Amino acid sequence: MPRKYFDIVISLLIVAIILLMILPIPTAMLDFLQLLNISISIIIILSTMYVRNALELSSFPTILLVMTLFRLALNVTSTRLILLQGRNFSGRVITTFGNFVVRGDYIVGLIIFLILVIIQFIVITRGAERIAEVAARFTLDAMPGKQMSVDADYNAGLITEEEARRRRADIRREADFYGAMDGASKFVRGDAIASIIIVFVNILGGLIIGSIRQGLSIQEAAQIYTLLTVGDGLVTQIPALLISTATGIIVSRAASENDLGTSMIKELGRETKVLMLTGAVLVFLSLFTPLPTFLTLLIGIFLIVVSYMSSRAVPKPEPAVPGFPGTPGAAPESGKPAGAPPSSGAPPMTTPEEVSEIIQSDTLEVEIGYGLIPLADPSQGGDLLERITMVRKQIAFEYGLVLSPIRVRDSILLKPNEYVIKLKGAEIARYELIPNRLLAMNPGTARKELPGIKTKEPAFGLDAIWIEEGLRDEALKSGYTVVDPPTVFATHLSEIIIRNAHEILGRREMELLLDGLKEKFPRLVDDLIPNILKTHEVRKVLQNLLKERVSIRNLPLIFETLIEYGEKSSDIVYLTEQVRRALKRQITSMVKSEDGIVHAIGIDPSLERELTNSIRGEEERYISINPEIMKQLIEKISQALEEQMRKGYVPVIICSGSLRPYLRKLLERYIPLVTVVSYEEISEDVQLRVDSLINI
Repeated sequence: MPRKYFDIVISLLIVAIILLMILPIPTAMLDFLQLLNISISIIIILSTMYVRNALELSSFPTILLVMTLFRLALNVTSTRLILLQGRNFSGRVITTFGNFVVRGDYIVGLIIFLILVIIQFIVITRGAERIAEVAARFTLDAMPGKQMSVDADYNAGLITEEEARRRRADIRREADFYGAMDGASKFVRGDAIASIIIVFVNILGGLIIGSIRQGLSIQEAAQIYTLLTVGDGLVTQIPALLISTATGIIVSRAASENDLGTSMIKELGRETKVLMLTGAVLVFLSLFTPLPTFLTLLIGIFLIVVSYMSSRAVPKPEPAVPGFPGTPGAAPESGKPAGAPPSSGAPPMTTPEEVSEIIQSDTLEVEIGYGLIPLADPSQGGDLLERITMVRKQIAFEYGLVLSPIRVRDSILLKPNEYVIKLKGAEIARYELIPNRLLAMNPGTARKELPGIKTKEPAFGLDAIWIEEGLRDEALKSGYTVVDPPTVFATHLSEIIIRNAHEILGRREMELLLDGLKEKFPRLVDDLIPNILKTHEVRKVLQNLLKERVSIRNLPLIFETLIEYGEKSSDIVYLTEQVRRALKRQITSMVKSEDGIVHAIGIDPSLERELTNSIRGEEERYISINPEIMKQLIEKISQALEEQMRKGYVPVIICSGSLRPYLRKLLERYIPLVTVVSYEEISEDVQLRVDSLINI
């Protein structure tokens, strides 16, 4: 059958499943459908064992729903036939399970059925449901980080645009999959409960029909109808158990290079000593305990032989030559190239001076390729170092963050025109400049295509083109913003510092701020630290402000507020919110649009109450809501923010003060630059207009 007709066939089959609950069918057709149910269940569980990651079976939540519906339809159909035909029932699959599997004893069959339901409901389904719930939450939490990683790889040129698009799509599909599995696992749980109810309803119905209509004794009616009902329950429960197990397998599997069987054998048999010790224990038990000697001894010897053969099969490492690269634990000496033989003097890295050289001491570093050295060398007309000094001053005046000196060094590991920005030794940004060209950025209004090298502006990800210097005037007339390479670097560095200001504010930067404040307000510092709050607690409050791009330049007001409220509570979130309210004029000026009005997006009161009631945690509190509700909330907020920006307003979300920090924490994973304020943070002399309300 051509693939183009598959969707029609599947649609008709799903409709047929619904009709199966209503229309009567012969027992031969029932036998066929029950065998088909078992076969499909086996296919599903085997398929889950051979997938390497969950996205290879992304339709599993829908399959789970369809198979649950199919089993319930078969339950209804078989119940109808059993109650109508009674002792004349001719369904061979059900009678086989009733007579052969439980040997015709309906009491034993009922016990086995209940045990299977308990295993499925309490063990497998409950565990799979919990795993799906946790996986959905952690997948959604990790989604922004994964997307940023893809963007970083793309901006660094490690992957193509097509590969970046594919990886972003995979991240979204993974989040959608685990979100759907969180809900679909509820179907399996409901199916287990329905199975128990259906069986007991069928038994009761059979006893009534057999004793009243057919004149059978209670014992005869129980023998006939209970046996058939238990057989029917086993026929549907075994596929349900297979599907439940498949659900647990697929939600508990992380991405792997191999299928489940290969991974289990490879990982459990990795250490041959484990097999050897297990075999030795079994041999001891076979000889000195009443356990079956032959069987226990057989298994123990088998494990010892497998362990011995596995150890023989592992290749032995080549003996290492001391002093050469590749030797475990060997390292090149200070001042010598890697691989050089060690000197006969004192061992390296033994004096404090030598150790201090390898310790990461710079908060911010910039590494540049050799092609960018002329931009940083004043003797060659380069002003890159001067630009960095200007960025430091700008950040200090705008945000109150005093930066320690930024070290610039060249690196042969980079491309000639590439630079890397590092924070505490870890790379946080990378970009490649073209020194003899200009960067023309399209703010969204330029329509004319310019000749040049297409790229992305590093600070904000705008579409841009590296153009020849002679095209500057034409680009400006066409609506482009044109900047030179040092300006590109300075803008990128400034944005990176602002974005990571809360991490940059470390102990050294905090000491600079305190020393500066003591020059004018010594009593203010002494009253707060350490009498009311410790230095690290004050730093955490300042970091929380910087994380939301709130300037900490007004340190006297911040310290006065901390002195006032620090005696009442040392909770960092509470203190941060009180400081924000004290800085409400400053925050209001941040979110005020050009018309002098704060245009905000509000949260519907009912939704706000629901979000407030869902705040959980003790030391670190957070909003805990259903992933599907979270997804809808984020989508609606994103749409509302886009609408605000299209109108030319500063996009801002407003809510109550009790919800604000936790809503901001929830949204920052998905909308990193979102601004969330509380009603208490808006100055009374500025008009507030709530343009829309978010509701679900």
